[in-house]
Amino acid sequence: MSSDSHTRILSSFIDYLRIEKGLSSLTLAAYKNDILQFTEFLERRRRTITGARREEVRAFVQQLFGNSLDPRSVARKLSALRHLYRFLLLEERVHRDPTLNLPSPKQWKILPKSLGREEVEQMLADPPRNRSTRQGQAISSRNRALLEVFYAAALRVSEIVTLKLEDVKLETGYALVRGKGDKERIVPLGHTAQQVLASYLREARAALVQGRNSPLLFVGQGGRRLTRQRVWQIVDQASIAAGRHASPHMLRHSCATHMVENGADLRTVQSLLGHSDISTTQVYTHVALDRVKTVYQKYHPRAKSTTKKQDQVNRAG
Repeated sequence: MSSDSHTRILSSFIDYLRIEKGLSSLTLAAYKNDILQFTEFLERRRRTITGARREEVRAFVQQLFGNSLDPRSVARKLSALRHLYRFLLLEERVHRDPTLNLPSPKQWKILPKSLGREEVEQMLADPPRNRSTRQGQAISSRNRALLEVFYAAALRVSEIVTLKLEDVKLETGYALVRGKGDKERIVPLGHTAQQVLASYLREARAALVQGRNSPLLFVGQGGRRLTRQRVWQIVDQASIAAGRHASPHMLRHSCATHMVENGADLRTVQSLLGHSDISTTQVYTHVALDRVKTVYQKYHPRAKSTTKKQDQVNRAG
């Protein structure tokens, strides 16, 4: 099959998704890129889309994992292929689906990357600083407060850039957060986060807004709203102190992981993270199981090694 034939198939498939399935332009663009990547993979193996076998699809997925692609991205690409071959079956361009019964990546078993507790302490203790000017001092104070709130409340990037002044109640140690789908939840702020936030509000925020009005808690110079990209930069720069390149999501997952390690139940963590379904939070289950095993081995009378006792019995016999 020529590249022109591949192009025609892809064009027909995208039209089908747009008209019949009503998918968004972003989803269509993602599916198109996924199919193009698969097409290039097949061409290197001298195979075509209509002639691909189950072995080629499996090899493609294995290559994606070999390139350290995130499991969720692999799952999306596999979903694109499933949609493609269902379309080709409907169009009678193929007589079998090479994606049939191919297992999807088990995302729920993949624990999100997190930082160790010592790494988080290093990040929060020594964030990037610029004390040469008043603006520089204000930015440093804001960054430290932002990092503390990220870790204390396990927020998403979209939640922290839209957090409003009126949503934070320092006197009671809580904040009102608007998450996905405009769902609201109350999250606690630890003592350290309250102190750092109070310092930022007292000494730094006014220097950043420069007399302008902004309802947002964290602002850029002139009271501008912080972009998601800027927040990523702040977290990445701060993580250098811990020898890592961390992301905001890693701070969020670090909070959840450390809470479960310290004995928090999954329902509490679910509420903190704003997960609508407990199954999403169960990704942290193995952390809880590790802790149960450690406590069990420490306290159960028959969990410890009995080698010494057995040796004493043998010698006595």
